[in-house]
Amino acid sequence: MSETITANIPHQLGREEARRRIAGGMDGFADAIPGGAVTEKRWEDDTAFFTIEALGQRLACRLDVTEDAVIATFELPTLLAPFAGAIRRKLEQYGPKLLR
Repeated sequence: MSETITANIPHQLGREEARRRIAGGMDGFADAIPGGAVTEKRWEDDTAFFTIEALGQRLACRLDVTEDAVIATFELPTLLAPFAGAIRRKLEQYGPKLLR
């Protein structure tokens, strides 16, 4: 069964600066999965949608940028669901570094 990971990444940058940093470092989110690569990305207002491909799987990812937080949502396919905890930890490590 698939699994959804959600992480709230607080920041003090304001919406525009957080959005700029996310845009410049979005590919780094793929490092949460060994061999992962961002293959598609697009913005709709202050929400980034992107796809990570890894291990023959596709993850639908979303980053909602607000004035004081980024809410990251990753939809894991069934094959990657057992690794949800490890992927969440990587996401929670990378996000704050990007927004420092």
